[in-house]
Amino acid sequence: MSDRKPTAFPILMKNDICSLIQAADDVYQIRFANRAANAYLVRGSARTILIDVGLSTNYPAMVECLNFAGCPPEKIDMVVLSHEHLDHIGAAWHFNERRTFIAAHRLAANKIMLRDDFSMLRKMFNEPNVPINIDIWLEEGNLIDLGNFRLNVMYTPGHTSACITLFDQDKGLLFASDTLMPGGVMGGVFGSGSIADYIQSLERLKGLDSKILLSGHGRLSDTPQEDVRIAIARSHGLLEDTAQLFNALDARSNFEPIMQSVRDLNKLDD
Repeated sequence: MSDRKPTAFPILMKNDICSLIQAADDVYQIRFANRAANAYLVRGSARTILIDVGLSTNYPAMVECLNFAGCPPEKIDMVVLSHEHLDHIGAAWHFNERRTFIAAHRLAANKIMLRDDFSMLRKMFNEPNVPINIDIWLEEGNLIDLGNFRLNVMYTPGHTSACITLFDQDKGLLFASDTLMPGGVMGGVFGSGSIADYIQSLERLKGLDSKILLSGHGRLSDTPQEDVRIAIARSHGLLEDTAQLFNALDARSNFEPIMQSVRDLNKLDD
């Protein structure tokens, strides 16, 4: 066990719903007290972005934090959504109304624009069923240049098929959303996600020279290399557990009747 003390990230303000925490110069975490995901304000010299926005009901409280940081919603040039889950994107429609550009990976953009409620977990978060328009469809290798920040878009599926991570190589800032959390906590594997994809994405994050982990939930971390090492080990353990589960269920014997039913249906069409 190391006796090093973790970096102290100062809390600048707090209300009943969320806290504004300084992650680095011109980088702020808005951490919500309820189930909403963290939002991150990155104030660049050329333009300013917000990474994820939490739940719609938290929007007024988030605005308080943005105002305290001297960056009210009208000063935000772009909102970047890490994936399609509503705890991350619920408040995005408020920015549509302000004509702020909204960006997401193309797979997330497709689900959000088609209002795929199953993929977005609408029942889980009970968010209003309002349209969210995506203006910019992101891909692996895109660069978001804010002037004094240069955020590389990495496609990191696993939690869902549409997750992205943003990484500033010069400053070592890793905005990993639900792909990696402090202590190696996994964000879970949902609907379109995959444990194998999760492992590959974590292996990519392990190869980065990251200094600060800015994740979708929980605290900030100054030990991203240790966090990703633990997460990879846990992911392999989860993969082994699912293999044992499939063996216990005897997947082949259960699969055969389903395939026979499909064959029988095709015969009826002849």
